[in-house]
Amino acid sequence: MSTSTAEDRAAAAEETLSEDEYRDRLRDLPPSAKLVAKVLETDSPLSQGQLAEESLLPDRTVRYALNRLEDVGLVGSRYSFRDARKQVYFLKN
Repeated sequence: MSTSTAEDRAAAAEETLSEDEYRDRLRDLPPSAKLVAKVLETDSPLSQGQLAEESLLPDRTVRYALNRLEDVGLVGSRYSFRDARKQVYFLKN
């Protein structure tokens, strides 16, 4: 679960990251978060299940990686247009 406030998320959504800023934020994250970000670079938006399939990581690890990416403002989410019960994730930049 993300610990950032709604204000932090809104501010993160408004900023556009340079390549250097993107890499700096990604640098200190665990390898699972880096892999999830790489998968989202090539194919997004994806649901948590799709990310687990593409990355070959367990669901729990993908969930942890997404939370870490959200904490640093690199990933956003929205409800899926195909299935409103699911959220899909995408990179912010």
